[in-house]
Amino acid sequence: MDGQSFEPAPEIEISILTATFDANEVSIEALAAALARYIVMTRHETHCRNVDLVVSTTVPGRFLVIQKWENDAAARRHLDSFVMAEMAREAIPLLASQPTIDLYDSISAHDLA
Repeated sequence: MDGQSFEPAPEIEISILTATFDANEVSIEALAAALARYIVMTRHETHCRNVDLVVSTTVPGRFLVIQKWENDAAARRHLDSFVMAEMAREAIPLLASQPTIDLYDSISAHDLA
């Protein structure tokens, strides 16, 4: 070391927003397409750190959206956003049941951004 002191990086608050969607059996492909469009749009939102779409290997037609936001307020704003409203308008008719949406505080979620 050359005598310089290093300050630790500020702790990053990450909030995790999840949404689970179960497609009705004739709408699996249409729901996948709607959620894929939503993912692309969400990635461009301010304060979005990451968003992924995954599909269950145990429950046919079940999709999980996992989003990382810079903080709780950003995640909550997203819930009221145009992007979320558009996705809901498109997805709701394709669902077998009401989606499950939840917001989590990060304990060990790692963010590479």
